[in-house]
Amino acid sequence: MTASDPTARNRLEDEQSPYLRQHADNPVNWQPWDEAALEAARELDRPIFLSIGYSACHWCHVMEEESFADEEVAEVLNEGFVPIKVDREERPDVDSIYMTVCQLVTGRGGWPLSAWLTPQGKPFYVGTYFPKRSKRGMPGFLEILENIQNSWENDREEVENRAEQWTAAARDRLEETPDTVGAPEPPTGEVLESAAEAALRSSDRKYGGFGTDGPKFPQPARLHLLGRAYQRTGREAYLEVVSESLDAMVDGGLYDHVGGGFHRYCVDRDWTVPHFEKMLYDNAEIPRALLAGYQLTGEARYARAVEETLEFVSRELTHDDGGFFSTLDAQSEDPETGEREEGAFFVWTPEEVRDVLEDETDAELFCARYDVTESGNFEGRNQPNLDASISELTAEFDLEEHEVEERLEAARGRLFEAREKRPRPRRDEKVLAGWNGLMISAFAEAAVVLDEDAYAEAAVDALEFVRDHLWDAGESQLSRRYKDGDVAIRGYLEDYAFLARGAFDCYEATGDVSHLAFATELARLIEEEFWDPERRTLYFTPESGESLVTRPQELDDSSTPSSMGVALEVLLALDSFTGSDFEGIVESVLETHANRLDANPLQHTSLCLAADRLEAGPLEVTIAADEVPREWRAAFGERYQPDRLFAPRPPTEAGLESWLAELDLESAPPIWAGREARDGEPTLYVCRDRTCSPPVHEVGEALEWLGER
Repeated sequence: MTASDPTARNRLEDEQSPYLRQHADNPVNWQPWDEAALEAARELDRPIFLSIGYSACHWCHVMEEESFADEEVAEVLNEGFVPIKVDREERPDVDSIYMTVCQLVTGRGGWPLSAWLTPQGKPFYVGTYFPKRSKRGMPGFLEILENIQNSWENDREEVENRAEQWTAAARDRLEETPDTVGAPEPPTGEVLESAAEAALRSSDRKYGGFGTDGPKFPQPARLHLLGRAYQRTGREAYLEVVSESLDAMVDGGLYDHVGGGFHRYCVDRDWTVPHFEKMLYDNAEIPRALLAGYQLTGEARYARAVEETLEFVSRELTHDDGGFFSTLDAQSEDPETGEREEGAFFVWTPEEVRDVLEDETDAELFCARYDVTESGNFEGRNQPNLDASISELTAEFDLEEHEVEERLEAARGRLFEAREKRPRPRRDEKVLAGWNGLMISAFAEAAVVLDEDAYAEAAVDALEFVRDHLWDAGESQLSRRYKDGDVAIRGYLEDYAFLARGAFDCYEATGDVSHLAFATELARLIEEEFWDPERRTLYFTPESGESLVTRPQELDDSSTPSSMGVALEVLLALDSFTGSDFEGIVESVLETHANRLDANPLQHTSLCLAADRLEAGPLEVTIAADEVPREWRAAFGERYQPDRLFAPRPPTEAGLESWLAELDLESAPPIWAGREARDGEPTLYVCRDRTCSPPVHEVGEALEWLGER
């Protein structure tokens, strides 16, 4: 090694990612994924050890403590490998490629992801967490390193042959498209019902959610799917599964009953004990599912869970200038042991509850309501779960219902204040464009459904933050990550698609054309950078971006919705407002992947939703007014209409001219054309299936017209 060799030191202290910086003090000479590290691997002719994780990942911390902080391990890694650390939240493209290989080869995946690559980036050995030394049938990390070194030196041809085979398999899974169009037409509405039936079969009718074993993950896209299928067919079982799943998530340990917001997932079938990290995307997508559930059922506690979750996000995951941070860690310092432990910030014993509340009846009420027991449900302490109903508590404690509710609310407030004094979980303060787009949509949608202007203001503040810090208007380019003034990484399809949807939702909630113009500009860049007209698909990485061993597509839903599915839905929405043939792109992509949707619709939930929207067409709600009447927005917001397009416009043709200039349009799109205000009053036009209501001044008349359709 020479002094100029980047692998001679740990370079992560120069990075902004909190996850990477957590490893900056390791004796391992970690490198970021950059050209300097990759070039060093090629020059030194060493295999790359790639470790991928994220800041809130529990087993990532365990592997660091056992192996990466260990001098013996570090010596082997530094001398025989080029060790590279990747934050999967910053580089989902890199993560997607090597996670796919891991799943193909081992049948499972997860983080930390451990992959060994040739200097050209081709994988030849993969796994997830490894202990330092072999135990319980798991190979030890040191043993693996020694075996790989030996193979690299003595069986190089075999290693490189395997790397070629695995890379080809990854390309086949991620990059390739059918040689011929998958179907003569895009999938029909039958795909929606087929996916809904698959969701129904996989649902847990006893405990809620999907799958009859732990762990239990929130599956918001499946709930949207079932909601739309219920609206189309009226089949009660679809709505029952939506309600059962939302009830389980709101009542169980996935939800933070003291401070609001949702944890990542539950480790058990009955939703009792969560994995305690809180991710921005869960606290965006679950509230959107709850809002749909509230519209479908009128269940007020769904709305309350949304309100408490948005309050949590505003309080704990919001930058002072408006953007949203990424995560809260699962671990925090236990006040008694001083050690960082999972869940320490969130769990309680009955004694701790009594110490805070002092009043014996209040403490007993809280413990009965939230199942806080001496035995505990998590390592001797308790993650609160709703257990006893208010009516059961009124009988048990001989109190009036309003008394029980008031005492419990006051108790929650005091416990929250006490909890705030505990050592807090670490916060990952990356601001990611795509995840912010998801959260912007949640706030904007809540503004409409719950008729609350403050939510629209929060959505717009976050959108403006992202535009100020991550959008380069001169270059027409979106970056992915902002952290403490540092901007990095070219945006991926999820950044453009999620943010475009968020911007469009802000337009619907506020009637501000600038948000529509921004959404449209992002959509045009999706076409320019991610749409491949020859292969008739959307790729996850931009055409002008970094070249990796394969160029992935993201068709499946995972912890976040499929970026391809969201892109198709937002392109469809914006097709009504532009002169671009966005609908043609949507049709082509769905044709290309029609066989996949037919074969496994539930794996491609967001694409199924896009296919349904394409076939059903939008419900157009055009409002010609200087300002949308509040009662009109509320009237439509309280109804479940997932294909609704709010299209506010100025009341006069003269006023519309400035909007068209901002959108770079020569003439008004059909959704606005000829739909000016009548008689000097706000005027409402509603269209479905290419049939429109007469212009009306009362929202009730428009709803009555819709009810007849």
